[in-house]
Amino acid sequence: MFENNNNQNQNQEQGYQNYVDFYPAQNGSDPNGGQNPKKGKGFLKAVAAVAALAIVSVSSIELYKMFGQDNSSWTSSAESSVSITRDASSLSDSLTSSSASSSESSSANTSANSTANWINMAAPENSLSIPDIVEKALPSVVGISATFEYTPSAQSYWGFGFYNYNGGTSGQTQQMTGTGTGIVMTEDGYIITNAHCVYDNESDYKCGKAVSVSVVMGDEAETEYEAQVVGYDLETDLAVLKIDATGLTPAEFGNSDDLRVGELVVAIGNPLGFELFGTTTCGIVSALNREVTINEKDMTLIQTDAAINSGNSGGPLLNGYGQVIGINSAKMSSTYGSASVEGLGFAIPISDAKEIIEDLINNGYVTGRPQFGITGVDVTASDAERFSMPQGVYVYGVTEGSAAYEAGIRQGDVITAVNGETITNMDELNEAKNQHNAGDTITVTVFRSGETIDLNLTLQEVRQEEN
Repeated sequence: MFENNNNQNQNQEQGYQNYVDFYPAQNGSDPNGGQNPKKGKGFLKAVAAVAALAIVSVSSIELYKMFGQDNSSWTSSAESSVSITRDASSLSDSLTSSSASSSESSSANTSANSTANWINMAAPENSLSIPDIVEKALPSVVGISATFEYTPSAQSYWGFGFYNYNGGTSGQTQQMTGTGTGIVMTEDGYIITNAHCVYDNESDYKCGKAVSVSVVMGDEAETEYEAQVVGYDLETDLAVLKIDATGLTPAEFGNSDDLRVGELVVAIGNPLGFELFGTTTCGIVSALNREVTINEKDMTLIQTDAAINSGNSGGPLLNGYGQVIGINSAKMSSTYGSASVEGLGFAIPISDAKEIIEDLINNGYVTGRPQFGITGVDVTASDAERFSMPQGVYVYGVTEGSAAYEAGIRQGDVITAVNGETITNMDELNEAKNQHNAGDTITVTVFRSGETIDLNLTLQEVRQEEN
């Protein structure tokens, strides 16, 4: 379903932000009063930057201030860049002004040449110009709007009520809308986006799967379609939607394995909602195969300095031929511990995403992933000494019918080894499990009632949970 038509033969989870833009609904309804999110401009100007501020942290403060200015500030700024001689009797002043203008013009030309040279040096051979890249890809970029339901607690509601101008009551079901970006994959309506655009497990409310999703096209009519969630995978942060449409313009997909560090890339998305639909930014590939941990998920991503902001989730990262080589997913926030950082965005490599997307379309979930079917907690060295048991994973829950249950693992067991390799914590247990496929049989060593027992366990396949 994908085509490769190339024209040319420290990991802390804090500080990373996934980029879906959330807006609180009023009285449990659509925040735009039932209107297309792209048309609700008054609400977006009042709330978008506030919502983004909560999600993107201080990196959006200056942008919010910019949107907060009235039109006169833009006019005065433009006027201030023009040198005007108001006193015709002062030849000296005129000459000085003319000289200054000439200097500014020369400086602008130098800057433009430097920019052009930078782009030329970063662009691969026979690549398109940036305007041509955008013209080719933009018809394949769409907006994603998802509605989530949640029940606020008495403790959490006050914080959210600050944004919900009509207020509400703790314990009553409320709604919020998230907006992001998607990529047209096929002419008959398959759309790729991020899983966190349609499944919320990152906000304070952990809403789960969206109750409704729509796709907004970038045409002049701002056509909107109700979308079906074909499948989503939280581990890789990928999702596939389907809309009832034909004649769409599918994106062209490239090969992310062919990328080089320093190569030109272009990002397109919908930052801060649909009012800035189709915003284009450019930069370079900062790193390849960058291993980062985002919201407790280990991911291998493309790093770029192209601007990626709230609402860019699910949008394309393009190479110099206008081909999708990445799906924009996250960036490091402007405050990372005690450091201040900028230009650290991340995208899912399309070469890694293809198999996942095909699985989601064909099966609704990613096939072949193994699972034990237990819940456990680490037994630390101090715990082991205190409770007279070995280090490992203490099993405090076993799903009936799971691989672990069928193998004879029970609550209270301590898993200490897999295939003879010592296990001291849950991370090591998962690492050992992930070296195998569903259907493989492994030997699990458990400590039970002072005895060590070896059990044969046949791994089962993980299926996407229903919500």
